[in-house]
Amino acid sequence: MIDVSREQILAFRQARQHLGERVAPDRLLEVAAMGLQNTPPTSALLAVGARLRDCAPDTLDEALYGRKDLLQFWSLRAAPYIVPTDDTPVFTTGLLPDDEASCLYLMRGAADHLRRFGMSATQSVEVTAAAVAVVLGDGSALPKDDLGVRLADHVALVLPARLRPLWDEPDGLRSNTYGQSLVRYALSVVSLRGLICVAPGEGARASRIMLTEVLLGRSVPSMAAEEARAELVRRYLRFHGPGNARGFSEWAGVAPAFARASWDLVADEVMAVAVLGRTLSLLARDAEALLTARPARGVRLLPPHDPFLAQHDKITLAPDKGLHHRIWRFVGNPGVLLVDGEVAGVWRPQKRGNRLTLNVEPFRDLSERVRALIEQEARLLGPLRGVRSVDLAY
Repeated sequence: MIDVSREQILAFRQARQHLGERVAPDRLLEVAAMGLQNTPPTSALLAVGARLRDCAPDTLDEALYGRKDLLQFWSLRAAPYIVPTDDTPVFTTGLLPDDEASCLYLMRGAADHLRRFGMSATQSVEVTAAAVAVVLGDGSALPKDDLGVRLADHVALVLPARLRPLWDEPDGLRSNTYGQSLVRYALSVVSLRGLICVAPGEGARASRIMLTEVLLGRSVPSMAAEEARAELVRRYLRFHGPGNARGFSEWAGVAPAFARASWDLVADEVMAVAVLGRTLSLLARDAEALLTARPARGVRLLPPHDPFLAQHDKITLAPDKGLHHRIWRFVGNPGVLLVDGEVAGVWRPQKRGNRLTLNVEPFRDLSERVRALIEQEARLLGPLRGVRSVDLAY
């Protein structure tokens, strides 16, 4: 067992997540290998911009819809993620529930709806997946809400006649019916079959959903379930380690029992690490990298839900618990100001026409040098957000 400090862990994660020196544009797939959450829709591009040199506004679009070596779909915690296309099974099959309990965990908001129709979570996924194949089988791409309506209408055709009136009854969730809400819950699990992905949008209706094979023009990469699950644990440890099964469960958004079973698949690849009186695990091959990592220097403006902020142990990133509710909110997370590898504040954008204002809320006094570096970083955000100028307000 090795004993490591908080500073060493942060340095290791920063190095693995390319938050030291920016890397060349041809290393985009390497950056995306950790998974880029795209919430809100510009976040993934800003996360890439914090890591790549000369990141252009079309960097992700070209990779997603030109070369198609990146793919976007619902993955960890039912959030939209962008990953290398060849890694699709890691972030789909690696999360795919293998029993009713694990499936229901991913759809736990739908428990009342399922009870009303005497349907299991697994059954709801099966009928929704079958409907997806029909509704999108002509190669069309639909906005998520429109897709939910079409799927609910199709599933209604296979329901017992006595259940159809309730299926079409409003459930109080926006303007949804019970059926529309239920198929939308199931869609996040259907996505873990690799069936659907996010297609380019048109105008104000940004993202659309289509069959993955249609977008790619070929079959979707596949991997055996156990290997995909093991590789997902490796990705967690590679980019967020040291950690444990509970941390993996929270990061991936899977049931604790499912997480423990996945964790056991790499038991012979990990070693124990002592961290502030706790025992965590690390991939044995990463021990030297952990011990020799150097803290990132300079400034980064990380977007909401940046991979570096998806840490299972928030106390490591921000020892002051009083700051946690300002960094990680239930809704509407801010961006984070990172100075020399430490969280130094949060920021929020305000866009008006061709002008973007970044409202920065520092957690401590900032030197003139740091303020100058923040200004440099802010200017890099302009083209990525489609504006001509960027102002700072403290």
